[in-house]
Amino acid sequence: MAEVIFYEKPGCAGNARQRRLLEEAGHRLVVRDLLAEPWTAETLRPFFGSRPVADWFNRAAPAVKAGAVDPDALGPEEALALMVRDPLLIRRPLMQAGDERSCGFVAEEVDGWIGLAALPDGHSEARLEGCARPDMPPCPGPEKA
Repeated sequence: MAEVIFYEKPGCAGNARQRRLLEEAGHRLVVRDLLAEPWTAETLRPFFGSRPVADWFNRAAPAVKAGAVDPDALGPEEALALMVRDPLLIRRPLMQAGDERSCGFVAEEVDGWIGLAALPDGHSEARLEGCARPDMPPCPGPEKA
């Protein structure tokens, strides 16, 4: 099994479900705070691979939901600059196993990459990557000083 560096938003229920699935599959996780990491464009870019820029974004981020950021209208450099300034924009989780990196949690992709245990009935892709309670307001961001 793999050692996975798992960048999450602390307190995120979706990230907690994803961690459990990885641990049940036998992976060892090194959990890090996505919001506290000192990201640069150079350290962040490899997590997105060949995905379209719009797929780099957390569509539930407050700035995206409010219309202040339009992921479909951005180029790579502008997207990375925004994410470095506001890590809530980054699609979670970011994961690294060895030299390979990934963003988001699409179970089939994760299974093909490092392997997952069988998903229990009732687990849908939306429940694994999205908010556990879509009827709730967005998770709070980091405290601002």
